[in-house]
Amino acid sequence: MSTAAARGAQSVGRTAGWASDRSITMGLSVLAAIPILLFLLLPLTGILLRGFETPTGFGIGNFTETFGAERFWRLVLNSISMSLTATLAAVGLAYFYAYALQRAAIPFKPFLRIAVLTPLFAPSLVQAQGLILLLGRNGVFNRFLGFDIDIYGFWGTAIANALYAFPYAYLILSAALAVADARIYESAETLGAGPARIFRDVTLPATRFGLAAAIFVVFTLVMTDFGNPMVIGGDFSVLATEVYNQVIGQAQFGLGAVIGIVLLVPAILAKLIEKRISSRQHALVTAQSKPLEVKPSRGRDLAFSLYAYVIVSLILSVLVIVVVASFVRLWPYNMSFTLKHYEFDVQNGTAPLWNSVGVSLATAIAGVAITGLTAIVVQKFRNPLTGPLSLLAILPAAVPGMVLGLGYVLTFNEPANPLNVLYGSFALIVILSVYYNHAHAFLISSTSLKQIGPVFDEASTTLGGSTLTTLRKVTLPLLWPTLLGVGVFYFMRTMVSLSAVIFLVTPSTQLAAVSVLQLSDRGAVNQAAAFSVCIMAIVIGCLLIVRAILWLAGAKNVTLIR
Repeated sequence: MSTAAARGAQSVGRTAGWASDRSITMGLSVLAAIPILLFLLLPLTGILLRGFETPTGFGIGNFTETFGAERFWRLVLNSISMSLTATLAAVGLAYFYAYALQRAAIPFKPFLRIAVLTPLFAPSLVQAQGLILLLGRNGVFNRFLGFDIDIYGFWGTAIANALYAFPYAYLILSAALAVADARIYESAETLGAGPARIFRDVTLPATRFGLAAAIFVVFTLVMTDFGNPMVIGGDFSVLATEVYNQVIGQAQFGLGAVIGIVLLVPAILAKLIEKRISSRQHALVTAQSKPLEVKPSRGRDLAFSLYAYVIVSLILSVLVIVVVASFVRLWPYNMSFTLKHYEFDVQNGTAPLWNSVGVSLATAIAGVAITGLTAIVVQKFRNPLTGPLSLLAILPAAVPGMVLGLGYVLTFNEPANPLNVLYGSFALIVILSVYYNHAHAFLISSTSLKQIGPVFDEASTTLGGSTLTTLRKVTLPLLWPTLLGVGVFYFMRTMVSLSAVIFLVTPSTQLAAVSVLQLSDRGAVNQAAAFSVCIMAIVIGCLLIVRAILWLAGAKNVTLIR
């Protein structure tokens, strides 16, 4: 072959390879985009359209009927006041708890870090269960210690939601307080500033973005939480419980859709405000920074030690009392020990528990594949689809689980929809769970991909590796610990999820968290507690197994709870 012919063949090969790579990247982008359109955008569109459907045609009748009712505005006021109270309590307490662990020398920090996260291992309504067992009419304080506490209603709901959201606020604020430049603190001390002045002028401004993120996350969680108000709310109702009553109790799908749209508004507003504040954030640590080291201070350390142990005692007491109730024959009348509640002689027996395990495992596998692919497409490829995909991938962060679940009912229960075959199946619950938690999992995967320098991809390309070869031999081997962490995140969230799946479960697809709610609603306190304990045990067992796998594989520094 002549030199010219060889060059021509090489050029054709490069062109063919480039065309092939472009086709592959576009194909993978389309593969990531189609399920997001079908299972995220379509249900949200379904809610918007259903809100405008009336018996007389397309119009605003549902909105005028809803907005004209005095009860609706009372529910709005209830929701906002309760959410603000719970948010202020959770974020305020979590800030100083995180401060105690990051900026003070207190004993047994690893225990304090793990103990405060235990509410994440249980359905949200376990907080309400525990509060009732402690402070309810037949609770420990009223029944056995002679108090006369009325925990039902506004304060019970706000406290339960604050306890439920506390770990989420702590994780964000702990990360915000973990990094600091010691030079700034040394300069402040040199200028004569005291601890209070340094906290006000240095620490607080440096963590304001973490505070904004924590407020957004907690407010959205408690505003749309459904379990705690149902269990401990009594006559106190909020918008989330009203959606359930309209759809399940009265089959008023149009009115339920209107309230679902209303619930979207504060979540989206909170997200936009948090986004605007965070856009002004700048790096706190540079190459010249000096890490802040905690210096012992007897008075400060003692005060923060007392504070941290009081907080963790309150959180654990609510969970421990649920565990105790699961081993009691008949709370509070017969407190003798028994294991009979773990025989699960209730409707469907242990089936909901195993259903939850199966659905959570399937969600973990599907979630890793879907969010991993989406993150790779957005971070590694550049084509017309990557921009819209990036936006859609984080959209679920502003969509409450109950609203997305309602969108699935309105969309996939429609006989004309070709995907109607999925309705009533475990598959649809798995898909819903994947997209309900998609934003968080996508951000975890994207963050890890950004940390992998482009030099690896360039080296692979220089050596003739195609896009698929680079993904298979370079990207995925570096990314697998993170993807394993994403799988654990999906498993844990799906095991304890309630509000997102409440509209989709049927007697044949019953899940454990929903069983806890139904048993609590029927007054079967001990059986509900036994279900809750089993859910917590399974989640903790899963975390321990995965941690052991990572330890054996040498990936000891992977964070499983984020």
